[in-house]
Amino acid sequence: MSTNPPDLRPDIAPKPRMGEPARAGQPTIGMVSLGCPKALVDSERILTRLRAEGYAISPDYAGADAVIVNTCGFLDSAKAESLSAIGEALTENGRVIVTGCLGAEPEYITGAHPKVLAVTGPHQYEQVLDAVHVAVPPSPDPFVDLLPARGVSLTPRHFSYLKISEGCNHKCKFCIIPDMRGRLQSRPAHAVVREAAKLVEGGVRELLVISQDTSAYGVDIRHAEERGHRAHITDLARDLGSLGAWVRLHYVYPYPHVRQLIPLMSEGLVLPYLDIPFQHAHPEVLRRMARPAAAAKTLDEIAAWRDVCPDLTLRSTFIVGYPGETEAEFQTLLDWLDEAQLDRVGCFQYENVDGARSNALPDHVAAEVKQDRWDRFMAKAQAISAAKLAAKTGRRIEVIVDEVDDEAATCRTQADAPEIDGNLFIDEDFSSLKPGDIVTVEVEEASEYDLWGRVVD
Repeated sequence: MSTNPPDLRPDIAPKPRMGEPARAGQPTIGMVSLGCPKALVDSERILTRLRAEGYAISPDYAGADAVIVNTCGFLDSAKAESLSAIGEALTENGRVIVTGCLGAEPEYITGAHPKVLAVTGPHQYEQVLDAVHVAVPPSPDPFVDLLPARGVSLTPRHFSYLKISEGCNHKCKFCIIPDMRGRLQSRPAHAVVREAAKLVEGGVRELLVISQDTSAYGVDIRHAEERGHRAHITDLARDLGSLGAWVRLHYVYPYPHVRQLIPLMSEGLVLPYLDIPFQHAHPEVLRRMARPAAAAKTLDEIAAWRDVCPDLTLRSTFIVGYPGETEAEFQTLLDWLDEAQLDRVGCFQYENVDGARSNALPDHVAAEVKQDRWDRFMAKAQAISAAKLAAKTGRRIEVIVDEVDDEAATCRTQADAPEIDGNLFIDEDFSSLKPGDIVTVEVEEASEYDLWGRVVD
């Protein structure tokens, strides 16, 4: 049992969970999956295809004939982490195939690690499979190698990420995601709903909807309707909400049509939770970021959302120390946060990223100033979180159980996404609980990020 630290990175997916014992002679592949939940979904798809071809999945280096490293390239620190993971895999196993966002820069990888077997870019599933076939030829046994009904999952059985689109049409100066993953490509709505239905039939109790820009879903295919399902985020949310699982929306830009989602939340079809990457609040900083600069109007939107759905939880991420950020601009961000009273907040200190247009902006902020601003921002965010959680003591709320050990049942409320938000711990009379259970608890205690409670009838 552990509590969340205040600097938990908001771009990290849950740690992959895998490992079925291989049969004698079965070719075996290991997987290291880095970065965001979108990359984790890519890893699941790759492993599902490999499993269908007769490969076993190894939970460690030693048991693998080769290792796939799915990399992250969002920040320079993430690139360094990816190169380190590749080096570790080479040292521990020796046969490494690299894919993912950093794979869009193959020379960068091979320059550091020339012994990798192959490098492919993000969501290049066929190329990854081709590289695995060359390194470790398949040897399927049709009598025993059967694909599980819901494929290979790297998350606990009771929740699953549901990717609805790939790529992004925004041109934020600090971000290179469109360069790595391309422009927006929405999946047909009927395919998304079919996948979600299969997940729920397989035991998933919570669907975490992800993309690079969830609000823009369907724009590229003109909100096409096919087989009774329309490719628009409001329609999709309504369709998913009819399946009987919790539905949580991530990476939602605050476009005007987002207000159409709020009634679905107040009706209980979708969890009252919005993950919106505001990034900053001062209009000049937002302009330098090449993002919409209407922070004051956003406050009005937030107030209107809360009028319709008072229990709405708002999560966001911000960047401090962006090039040119003055103390006055940073203070505007703190004042805005005071007024917005966001429930869940993550924060990055600005980093140059190779290829980002923000690198060329003047007046970069000194490292010690960025650290000071990050400390001050997180202190305010922590105080807001502590007050909001303290107000929940005495309330009865629904939670989903994630894990049960000797000390407690670790759960999440509807206001908490896996890994990036807080937990609710039940440390008495929890032995009958199991992962995936949804129970009602009375909140008895609160800290800055977590809650404690007891099960009630």
